[in-house]
Amino acid sequence: MHRREWLKQAALGASATGAWATSPSFLPAIQNKKLPPLKITNVKTILTAPAGIRLVVVKVETNEPGLYGLGCATFTQRARVVETAIERYLKPFVLGKDPLRIEDLWQSNFVSSYWRNGPVLGNAISGIDMALWDIVGKRAHMPVYQLLGGKCRDAVDTYRHASGRNFKEVEDRVRQFMAEGYRHVRAQVAIPGLATYGAAGGKGDNKVPGNRRPLLWEPKPYVRTVPKLFEHLRKQLGDDVELLHDVHERVPPILAIQLAKDLEPYKLFFLEDPFSPEDIGYFKHLRRQTSTPIAMGELFNNPNEWLPLVADRLIDFIRIHMSQIGGLTMARKTAALCEFFGVRTAWHGPGDVSPVGHAANVHLGLATTNFGVQEARKFTDAEQEVFPGCPELKNGYYYANDKPGFGIDVDEKKAKKFPIQDDPPFDLRWGNYRRRDGSIVKP
Repeated sequence: MHRREWLKQAALGASATGAWATSPSFLPAIQNKKLPPLKITNVKTILTAPAGIRLVVVKVETNEPGLYGLGCATFTQRARVVETAIERYLKPFVLGKDPLRIEDLWQSNFVSSYWRNGPVLGNAISGIDMALWDIVGKRAHMPVYQLLGGKCRDAVDTYRHASGRNFKEVEDRVRQFMAEGYRHVRAQVAIPGLATYGAAGGKGDNKVPGNRRPLLWEPKPYVRTVPKLFEHLRKQLGDDVELLHDVHERVPPILAIQLAKDLEPYKLFFLEDPFSPEDIGYFKHLRRQTSTPIAMGELFNNPNEWLPLVADRLIDFIRIHMSQIGGLTMARKTAALCEFFGVRTAWHGPGDVSPVGHAANVHLGLATTNFGVQEARKFTDAEQEVFPGCPELKNGYYYANDKPGFGIDVDEKKAKKFPIQDDPPFDLRWGNYRRRDGSIVKP
């Protein structure tokens, strides 16, 4: 395009997301030009499952042509409920408002239903909140991490999940990740006859009272087996790899305390979720009895759940699901709070975080001084087609692509090729883990 035409577009206040904004030679022409006011013109909820997991992504559109933002609102077990919360309640609330007033919109969305907190409202707010940060980054022609203060590191260190039916299978999987450049690996092993969390090969039986179809779980065989797994891994792998383990809140608190003590000799990077959110009072007892580092938080919704744990230095890693607590706005505040108490971040990052959510995790990790580690996954080909610009996973690190905003987009036509499955309406495993006497197991 001719220089005169470029200057004409700049004078008319053309979109800062357009091609002309990428050319530094024309920036002087627009530096003194006041950008037109922005308004939210539409909010779209995109439900898709390119990896077979229900994802909820929010697209916030503005009156500036081509300028929109994306956010993650994935609550995979209740995807339709989040969709309703956004479409029926938050969308009409935010239409016509200024998308650059991120803090004000977060606060007003939070109290707009009078009743606060919870994963449905948290994810609905998050989808809009992340999208607003994406919009600001695109309009400023800057990656979001620059808006958060700039990089503290070049890439985000990650961990992956190694599981198996026996110790040797777990060992082999850890070795595979080490060969790929990973320095941190979470290790889980199947417990014969039980539906073990995070490990392939465990199968529960149905020898419990009643006609239900439970997934059988008993805590004692598990807490006896796990220390033996890590003894094996340390003997075979040495100390060069950082090992992690997830309890997933499945054992009584007193057994979790014993497990943390039994794991001390094997120097875990962290032990995740030893207690359920209802049992956080046990953390003060745990801290007195073991030096095993503790990560906690993926089921938290309310800051009052983690404030005392951070302030009293009862945990070492905060492990919140970013979209559950309301998005990037709340997560960056949490990270800043944790910095002053020596608590590091380890944001929740499984398959039921959309690639948009993973991008937000990476951007915050790049700009967070007290970053610890990031749970990671390798995106499928289908996910990368639906969400071009996924964070790059290389040598055990996540890399942002340095494009404006979160640097990720969504192809809505391709997203429709992977509709979410409503039959069954959610993962029926949750709520069906039971002990042999038929009693329910959390979570």
